[in-house]
Order: sequence, then C-alpha cells, then structure tokens
Amino acid sequence: MKSQPLRVRLINDYQLVLEGLRAMLEPFSERVRVVEIDVDDSADRQVDLTLYDTFGQAQADQDEIDRVIADPTAGAIVVYSWNTQGTLVDKALDKGCRGYLEKSLSAAELVDNLERIGGGEIIAPRVRSRPADEPEPHSGAWPGQREGLSAREAEVIALITQGLTNPEIADRSYITLNSLKSYIRSAYRKMGVERRSQAVRWGIEHGMLLPKSE
Repeated sequence: MKSQPLRVRLINDYQLVLEGLRAMLEPFSERVRVVEIDVDDSADRQVDLTLYDTFGQAQADQDEIDRVIADPTAGAIVVYSWNTQGTLVDKALDKGCRGYLEKSLSAAELVDNLERIGGGEIIAPRVRSRPADEPEPHSGAWPGQREGLSAREAEVIALITQGLTNPEIADRSYITLNSLKSYIRSAYRKMGVERRSQAVRWGIEHGMLLPKSE
C-alpha cells in the first residue's frame, strides 16, 4: 500500500520566501505536500510537520518559536536556517523541535530529511559556523533576489527595514558586527543607496516590510 505524502506547513512572515519554499518542494509532491503556508498566525489544520524558515525571523533561541511549538496542529517542528551554531541547535531541540536543517541542503536532501523527521527521527546538523566567505545557498526565494541581493544580504536589509539596530541584527543573525557591516556595504552597492534611511525606503519598496498583524 502506497504511503500518503507528508503534510507540511511552512512558516515565515514573507510570502515570497514561503512561495520559494513551496516551489522547491513541488517536484516531490508525491512525498511531501504543502497543505498550508502561514504568514499571519492563520494556521488551523493538522499537519505532520511544520517547517520554520528563519529568514528575517527570530532565531530558535527566542520566544517567537514557542507559539509554533505550542500549536497542537503543528506536528513535528523543524527549524530551517543557515545559522547552525551549537547554542541555536541545542536550544531548538531543548524546546522540543524535532529537527534543525541547513539551507545549504538541496531540495532532494531537504525532502529526505523531512521524511526521516516525519518518521520519528531527530535530525540536527554537524555544528559549525558558516564562514563569511562561504557561498550561500541559491535555492528558494527572498525579497531583493531579483535585484541581485544574496540571501544573507537580503535578510540584513529586511531587518534594517524592520527597524533593528546593527547590534540587534548581529545578535539575531549570529554574525559579528564586522561581518554585518560587510554585508551592508555590499548590499548598499547593489541597491544603489548610501544611507540607512535610503535603505529602509528601498526595503519597503521591495517587499521587506513585514505585514501588520490584525
């Protein structure tokens, strides 16, 4: 008897990020089926697994993910991030997440891991920090991608657009202030801006302002 596909919910506050994830998983629809995407706490149906994408979001060591974990309809919670520092991974697992997956995984590898987690395994990456010069993943989608921003540059600009200070962004993103400033400089060059106020305006115009909660 053929097994049913894994029912998956995707969570992130950016619709474009969610649609990029959905597109990644679509070729594997016989194995995983996206039944819900959540940008505004509207999730209301039972799923087998919830994939929490950290783009522009609080990391797993913050309180925001607790709401997801407490949702009885969410199934197994999996964090999807390029930040794989041991403190983040350990905190996520301590809170009850069933997996912590790197964004460097290919779509096929992502699906394989989701199936294993859905089957009861707990999966976490080998703990390491991503060097600043290591190539970033190119799968998925994010605001500013069409304009040439890398995933990390886009996240930094998204957090600037949200109003976070440089120390707050560095703390949330688990990068040094020097690395952050490097991302900001390279992003500003691509955006054609020079000042933070211009970057915020650019971010708003390119979909980086979070939707207001009802």
